[in-house]
Amino acid sequence: MNDFFKLISPQEFIALFADFTPLDTETLPLHQARGRVLAEQMISREALPPFSRSTMDGFAVRAADTFGCSESETALLSVVGEIAMGTSGQDLRLKPGQAVRIWTGGELPQKADAVVMVEYTQPFDEDTVAVFRPVAPGENVTQAGEDYQAGAVILDQGRILRPQDLGVLSGLGMTTVPVHRRPRVAILSTGDELVPADQTPPPGKIRDINSTTMAAMVEEAGGRAIPLGICGDDFERILSICTEALQEADMLLLSGGSSVGNRDFTQRVFAAIPESRMLVHGVSVRPGKPTILARQGNKALFGLPGHVASALVIFYCFVRPLMRRYSGLGATLGLPMIQAITDQPIPSAIGREEYVRVRLVPQEGSPLPQAVPVYGKSGLLSPLVRADGLLPIGRDVEGLDRGVTCPVLLFP
Repeated sequence: MNDFFKLISPQEFIALFADFTPLDTETLPLHQARGRVLAEQMISREALPPFSRSTMDGFAVRAADTFGCSESETALLSVVGEIAMGTSGQDLRLKPGQAVRIWTGGELPQKADAVVMVEYTQPFDEDTVAVFRPVAPGENVTQAGEDYQAGAVILDQGRILRPQDLGVLSGLGMTTVPVHRRPRVAILSTGDELVPADQTPPPGKIRDINSTTMAAMVEEAGGRAIPLGICGDDFERILSICTEALQEADMLLLSGGSSVGNRDFTQRVFAAIPESRMLVHGVSVRPGKPTILARQGNKALFGLPGHVASALVIFYCFVRPLMRRYSGLGATLGLPMIQAITDQPIPSAIGREEYVRVRLVPQEGSPLPQAVPVYGKSGLLSPLVRADGLLPIGRDVEGLDRGVTCPVLLFP
């Protein structure tokens, strides 16, 4: 028996991804870059903000001129001008005892080091303002370069770009950003029993579920889905579709029946694809044991179980981590994880890592929810719809007792 027919552990499966490399990069305008992975470190070319600016409406002052003032003993300052929004404050230079009217966001005049809020002033006469609350140097002021100095690291490579990250780049005059290309994932459902979702199945046939499910999961994980539709159990036809798809795609997801015969059929297709190499046929997880992984250069070919529950587990455990590696992230699940407490004993067989579908129920008086198993056959959809996530049970663990604290991987 060839080595790839031996069951390998999930950890050994993930370790194979080290030989796959992140995809090439592309430069995008900021409005297209949200959620993409930064391909290189971003360094500021200038200071942000570029000048010291007021954070309040009021009067720009020398802080020392307000020291000791109060409601009973105000500081009287001569108002020598006003800084309109969008104009330079550097045209004015404060002398001791002077103030300038300023608005939120306005540039401080020369020698000003603080702003008195308008609420703590009152007019004394046409050219004088009375200040009845002192300010410290820097109060109500954002200093030039307080956010970022020129030459500072703004964002590190490998960061998933968020709206606020793009806002910072925009504020620094960077209108484009280098990111890793989104992995292109071709999806093909196989089986003579399948018909498209918009058709009424004749006797003996069912609608294709995996294509829709997998495409949505690919898009959610940051990839670009390439739906290939349905193909019957025709070796030459499947081989032709897969070979052509790999001209464009970085990854191929081929789902079919879960029987041994159909698994062998998928393996034969992968083996026949030019320049492909089989890596795995069988992994010690439940559900999803008969998973296949092959490789064509830097392209990955996955043979997924036909039952949607099994395909979903394999996607989250293995397909998603490889997509993240392609995208410039580590080969990790990238799923939120919380702690929960089992509400009942959960059996598990030693020798395979098991992923139990669970729903989470809040517990009164406890910060941790209960993890309630949602049992059902791998071909049923309702348990997936009711579940909030997956509870992993290690391959060397013979089930969990009631009341045990355990991790739960949340569905995105």
